[in-house]
Amino acid sequence: MARNHKWLIMNETQCNSENVERAADILVNAHHAIAFTGAGISTESGIPDFRGPQGLWRQYNPEIATIDYFLQHPKEFWLFYRMRLSTLFTAKPNRAHIALAELEKMGIIKTIITQNIDGLHQAAGSNNVIELHGTMRRAVCLACGHTYPMDAVIKKIDSGQVPPLCDGCGGILKPDTVLFGESVKDFERARELALMSDAVLVVGSSLSVYPAAYIPLFVKEMGGKVIIVNMEPTELDYIADVIIQCKAGDAMSLLLDAVKKKLSMK
Repeated sequence: MARNHKWLIMNETQCNSENVERAADILVNAHHAIAFTGAGISTESGIPDFRGPQGLWRQYNPEIATIDYFLQHPKEFWLFYRMRLSTLFTAKPNRAHIALAELEKMGIIKTIITQNIDGLHQAAGSNNVIELHGTMRRAVCLACGHTYPMDAVIKKIDSGQVPPLCDGCGGILKPDTVLFGESVKDFERARELALMSDAVLVVGSSLSVYPAAYIPLFVKEMGGKVIIVNMEPTELDYIADVIIQCKAGDAMSLLLDAVKKKLSMK
């Protein structure tokens, strides 16, 4: 893909610069804009990302999040996961989640495609959400496919049933999330949406995990615009039309205000 496009970069102290206005112009003039979010959108909710300075994989071996590890060591996996659920379940949507939900209600963002499993987009009020990596809000029996709300699974674990088992068939329950080594969920649906979109707003993703990171590439290849909001440079900065390099909450609050202002002037 050619890299001869024009882009703008702003640092954390320039969140109110012309880049927000440029991004707002793209969104207001788009016919079908989507959002693509990663772990960085939820760090302001107290959920650590995976690869940052305080990231999960700097504290734990990523092998624990593989399907092979789960199948071989389900008890150890669930003890680790139970600890992580304590953080995930107490997290609340932050300004970035709320701004995206508002943009969806306004008809600016049609769908949110997320790599996150925390359910904070739905908690913020978003309705059209594709969870590529599943959700930690439920578990599924590997034997019969029956699903359980995660609060019921937590009760099993806290009562000493580790790993938690299916009430119906006795099979081992697994979080309804995509572990390393498993296929992402609803990717074909996400791909089709990206190919019909003329703008994508990326928020809080390093764009380093595939196939999920193909989503903005699909939009770009069809001639669409790419906006990236992230604290750090991403692996796909070279395709961006606008880059807003600051906190997701700050950037999204300003972007929402800019969009509202432009719509009021139409």
